[in-house]
Amino acid sequence: MVEHSRPVLPKLSALTVDWPLRQEKLFPHSQPLIVEIGFGNGDYLLHLARTRPDHNIIGLEISSQSLAKAEAKIEKSGLPNVRPIHCRAETGLWHLLQPQSAREFHINYPDPWFKKRHGRRRLIQRATVDLLTSRLEVGGRLLLATDIQAYAEMAHDILSSAPGLQNEYDAPWLHEVAGRFPTKYEEKGIREGRRGHFFRYRRDDIPVAHPPVIKEFDMPHVILRTPRTAPEIVARFSPMKQSVDGAHIAILQAWLDSKLMVALFEVVVEEPSISQHTMIMLAPRAGDGEWIVKQTTIGHARSTLGMHRAVAAVGEWVASLDGAGEVLARRLRA
Repeated sequence: MVEHSRPVLPKLSALTVDWPLRQEKLFPHSQPLIVEIGFGNGDYLLHLARTRPDHNIIGLEISSQSLAKAEAKIEKSGLPNVRPIHCRAETGLWHLLQPQSAREFHINYPDPWFKKRHGRRRLIQRATVDLLTSRLEVGGRLLLATDIQAYAEMAHDILSSAPGLQNEYDAPWLHEVAGRFPTKYEEKGIREGRRGHFFRYRRDDIPVAHPPVIKEFDMPHVILRTPRTAPEIVARFSPMKQSVDGAHIAILQAWLDSKLMVALFEVVVEEPSISQHTMIMLAPRAGDGEWIVKQTTIGHARSTLGMHRAVAAVGEWVASLDGAGEVLARRLRA
């Protein structure tokens, strides 16, 4: 008897899928969309897929280890209506999900970030809740679970005052929900004596702001002239940092590719919606002393506004190394 292996699903990442997300590329059928943010070991994600076959399910998860576990379970299950994506919640909300495109959001036991200085990292914040609301269709639901009392109180303050959301419970939260599928962290909390706090909010028909999906720009480049050689440019480099238009750019190191005589610059670009770690290349052009600074494909970096700023920073720095240096042309977003 010949055993047929299941097809291996391609790995999905916010750096490789379409902006915005195209369901027809991921699922065999067009169906209402459910999104779980932070799916952990993937069991709850699979529960949604099994019990809601008339919906398409995507999970957003930043942990590579959790992603690998979920991918293996999904491949073994053979369920066609569920796909995990390696992605920050903010990246998914800003770049992948269209306004009013989700039927439900499920958020189970998000990291509470106990320290005050880390509060800005919490998922449940007013700006993020407003964005979640904008991505919900009218009548859609936001479901949140936490076993941290202080987090529940904070979430209640934000959710209960959020335009476009209505609490479906008569209390701020419930400690038990009949028929609920428990997550790994939920079971751990119960063993350790922590009760769950379960929220269920419905998207009403009150108009709210619908920020559009932030799409990718054209690939940035800078064309410049300098009498400096690639080895000289690399030798002059020292790390640089700058913040502009909400993007924090760190240009960390420079290397020389002695075979191609090009310079490579390692960059980290942190934006409110996405974090990217990639390389920018300085390569010679046909003209005497002309060079092009451009984004490489290393790290699958997307051409965001922050990446345009990083390419501009490298190009302007190289042009400034010599009195005869000058920028000749730019393809950059203003």
